[in-house]
Amino acid sequence: MSRSERKWEHIDYALKTGQSRQSGFDDITFVHQSLPECSTELISIDTKIGELSLSSPIFINAMTGGGGNKTLEINRALAIAARETNIAMAVGSQMSAIKNELEADTYKIVRAENPKGIIIANLGSEATLEEAKRACDMIEADALQIHLNVIQELVMPEGDKDFTGALNRIAEIASGLSVPVIVKEVGFGMSMETVNLLRSSGVAAIDIGGFGGTNFSKIENARRERTFPFFDDWGIPTAASIIEARFLSPEISVIASGGIQNSLDAVKALSLGADAVGIAGRFLKVLIEDGLERLINDIQDIKEEMLIIMTALGTKNIAGLQNAPVVISGRVHHWLNERGIDTKKFSQRKINF
Repeated sequence: MSRSERKWEHIDYALKTGQSRQSGFDDITFVHQSLPECSTELISIDTKIGELSLSSPIFINAMTGGGGNKTLEINRALAIAARETNIAMAVGSQMSAIKNELEADTYKIVRAENPKGIIIANLGSEATLEEAKRACDMIEADALQIHLNVIQELVMPEGDKDFTGALNRIAEIASGLSVPVIVKEVGFGMSMETVNLLRSSGVAAIDIGGFGGTNFSKIENARRERTFPFFDDWGIPTAASIIEARFLSPEISVIASGGIQNSLDAVKALSLGADAVGIAGRFLKVLIEDGLERLINDIQDIKEEMLIIMTALGTKNIAGLQNAPVVISGRVHHWLNERGIDTKKFSQRKINF
């Protein structure tokens, strides 16, 4: 099977497998504020990823490209949606276009449709500095995502099995590029130990890509004759991974992704310590099933609902939201306490009204 055929097969399986409700956000409850002293007109959702300024913490996370005309049209629609809603967008892995220049247009369409937007390039951790420069030049990228997909590769029938040297390659790319580097997990979460290693490599941000969203183990197992079911429930829930990422590395920008299905999930992710929120599965499903106009409306709805939720909490910006008290229960509470993180401090935070 060609790389481009595999790209489209991944999209097809992603839509079929859907997303579980295992990201951990149901274990997070905001403490109600009866006197929030706030108005929706007072809310600002501006944020930063490293030194990259965003007008909204919501962005379209990496999905596709390199799969011929079908993926070109998906990326065209996503770029238009990003342009019309003024949010950032990351493309899917560009290695297919590095290997085959005929696939480059499936990525270049994003910059063509959104010439002034914030666009994020994407490669795997096997990439070299030269390949990273080519990927960024291809779409005039404002940043580069380097994705970590160990479990996916191990389950993928034609996947890589050698992950040595990844940290050194990431450090070389981070020091050699003129744009910020984001390191992203693809659905199995990042531990505090991983984040601690990455912060010494010079990256600007990490995207924890937690468990509970699109499950690439299930997708790749659906493509195998002999399956590896032990990886289908493998990973760190998104809510727990955000907190782990912040625990030892408060200075690094954290992006939340992995099973964020609605505006409340997004606000909870930001409250736990994320600076931005990447959404892929929900947006892809809306686009494929309901079309571009509905996707644009869906993004606008999420942004509006975030303002409403933040008003109810009395938090006028992202920094204030990260002081909103939350009660952590269930599996996430157990996970964090076993990992040495005191969850009580989250319930006793104070909002500066």
